[in-house]
Amino acid sequence: MIRLRGHLICQSLEEAAAVRWHLADHIALSRAEPGCLSFDVTPTDDPMSFEVMESFRTREDFDAHQARTRASPWFEATRHILRDFRVEELRD
Repeated sequence: MIRLRGHLICQSLEEAAAVRWHLADHIALSRAEPGCLSFDVTPTDDPMSFEVMESFRTREDFDAHQARTRASPWFEATRHILRDFRVEELRD
């Protein structure tokens, strides 16, 4: 299993608004992907920061997710937002 945990850290209100505007579609599309076990992006107490937690069954599933998002409206709108993520491969 591959697990990603971390934060999106916005530098402006416009960036935070872009996250909020695109978030529902991004979550729905990600959760529908083959191999997605969980996918959550949630606001924190800081209105400029969002917690990201996702897990995928295999490295291939995770890589396919990354490729899909790079070609999505989500990434186009949020590409410049700081991502502080840690990716772990977990064994059974």
